[in-house]
Amino acid sequence: MKKEQIERFFATLQAANPRPVTELEYTSPFELLCAVLLSAQATDVGVNKATRRLFPIANTPQQLLDLGLEGLEEQIRTIGLYRSKAKHLLATCQILLDRHGGQVPRTREELEELPGVGRKTANVVLNVAFGEPTMAVDTHIFRLGNRTGLAPGKTPLEVEQKLLKRIPAKYLEHAHHWLILHGRYVCTARKPHCERCAVIDCCDYPDKTPARP
Repeated sequence: MKKEQIERFFATLQAANPRPVTELEYTSPFELLCAVLLSAQATDVGVNKATRRLFPIANTPQQLLDLGLEGLEEQIRTIGLYRSKAKHLLATCQILLDRHGGQVPRTREELEELPGVGRKTANVVLNVAFGEPTMAVDTHIFRLGNRTGLAPGKTPLEVEQKLLKRIPAKYLEHAHHWLILHGRYVCTARKPHCERCAVIDCCDYPDKTPARP
């Protein structure tokens, strides 16, 4: 994808959705951190169902610790890997209280020190909670970066680095969400919906699906 195509690609996505937001439900950086931790190998819809039960009774590090392991597991048992996620979440709560005054840290290094938090999760929190121009490469963004020619790469980190280099700075704050939403609903894994893609003229994918008659 050439420079002028990248500009048109993001200008088009911006015009359609000027201020995209995550589909995870949260009201604070800590709630967002919890939701993202719970979202590994789970859908946003499934996470939201669980956090609608959890957050009204416990939405601070101390409240989650007071809930205890069994109590937390009971609230999130509908989510895959809930037992390991509950342990990570409680360990994270303890670290937040011990080292960060109960607040979510604002650096990638400190976030990645939390149990269950890797580079992708840290990037989501930095971008969504604090407005940092980071790029959390999930399966949707990895596929889209390679398929469209926007940022081909063999690893999520390679795709991330290329996206940060190639996307114009004015689009970086919201680029993560535009790409996720486009990959989730239009440029889907098995059969992309090219017939209703607003940025098809920017895309290098050679096997575009034909328009319906």
